[in-house]
Amino acid sequence: MAKLSPLMLAPPVIFAALAGLFLFGLNDENGNQLSSTFESKPAPPLKVTPLGDFPVVEDADLRRGGVKLVNFWASWCAPCRVEHPNLETLAATGIPIYGVNYKDEAPKALKFLSDLGNPYAKTGQDASGRQAIEWGVYGVPETYVLDAKGTVILRFPGPITERVMTETILPAIKKAQP
Repeated sequence: MAKLSPLMLAPPVIFAALAGLFLFGLNDENGNQLSSTFESKPAPPLKVTPLGDFPVVEDADLRRGGVKLVNFWASWCAPCRVEHPNLETLAATGIPIYGVNYKDEAPKALKFLSDLGNPYAKTGQDASGRQAIEWGVYGVPETYVLDAKGTVILRFPGPITERVMTETILPAIKKAQP
């Protein structure tokens, strides 16, 4: 049997240490995901360009009416495909979801919505990614729950699964209601 050199163990040990640091760094002192700096504050201004013939979400849409969601997504994003049926379920309840297509090609984004359905009351494109930066988006998908005045109640990074919908999104929607 060959003797293991300490140098052979170094790469996996270094990898495990770095993975642990990254995981620890993405959590706050309570072990939760980092919250948005916008939670409990007005949503940042939103300015997007049209995506096909769909109605364009405007900043004013975020500041009036009832509870709404803002969802950053892309056709090239595999987790966006995973969450899509759950967005359609949420949209069917009457809660408006405003979609922001992130750094995507319009034809691919339109095909994505054509193939999977369009859960968005209004949508728009953020081809440069500037709006995502303004909103503090780490990556897609990312969803924000806003109250009637446009205050951010919740920022959720990652796909909305059935469990996330039940345990995180729906309680935030309830909290956002007057």
